[in-house]
Amino acid sequence: MLCSAHAETSCRKLLLTVTTALLAATLAGCAAGGHDKLTTGSVPRLSKPVAEMNASELSRAAEGVGKAYEKNPKDRQAGLNYANLLRMSGRNEQSLAVMQQVAIFHPTDREVLAAYGKSQAAAGQLQQALGTITRAQTPDRPDWRLRSAEGAILDQLGRSAEARERYREALDLQPNEPSVLSNLGMSYVLARDLRTAETYLRSAAQQPGADSSVRQNLALTVGLQGRFDEAEQIARQELSAEQAEANVAYLRGMLSQQNAWKQLADNGKSTSATN
Repeated sequence: MLCSAHAETSCRKLLLTVTTALLAATLAGCAAGGHDKLTTGSVPRLSKPVAEMNASELSRAAEGVGKAYEKNPKDRQAGLNYANLLRMSGRNEQSLAVMQQVAIFHPTDREVLAAYGKSQAAAGQLQQALGTITRAQTPDRPDWRLRSAEGAILDQLGRSAEARERYREALDLQPNEPSVLSNLGMSYVLARDLRTAETYLRSAAQQPGADSSVRQNLALTVGLQGRFDEAEQIARQELSAEQAEANVAYLRGMLSQQNAWKQLADNGKSTSATN
């Protein structure tokens, strides 16, 4: 067992943070149509991609798209866009409520079911999300994003072997996909196998199309191994110097609590030696 009784609380807090990051990053791209990009049409056009917005920008965008949704709750795309913005803003319960309505009007729509599953998972309804994502998948046209999303939910449920099988199935469908490699790496972080995790995350970061979340996951994994300067250098590629320094300082402080870092590091070494 990784954590002794006196370090258990610190480890759980740390791994909860990692698990939340894994699920958020994975579900960001699980819709059949692609990554979390808003479709315009009758919906207000956005000034930048959702993933690059800060909290105030997300709030303003959600307000604008929400008005379009209120005018016509049966509008499939308005509902999808509004739920996505709400989820990205951390308003998970409201996002779920919107997707419940969209799913009522479009009960067999694959993209709607995928988005509904994302909202369920973000709201903590993991078993329900797993069922919804499974229904969205079709055997004759399997979607790698849904396979990866299913893996993330299985990781949340503690079913790591099944989760990694789903990630590898996703990679069979979409070889070298950076988001899937990243999710597979984060699965090993959850299992405290930090060296294996770093191998997958470095591979993910080197792939064309690797986004900010992939490199942030790599920075986290490097930091978890105590290489704080290197972690900060990686983080500075995505964040301001102040944000990167603050993140590493937080991680350093968390790992110093009740010897949590030492136990994570020792476990990372011993686990890697057996693989």
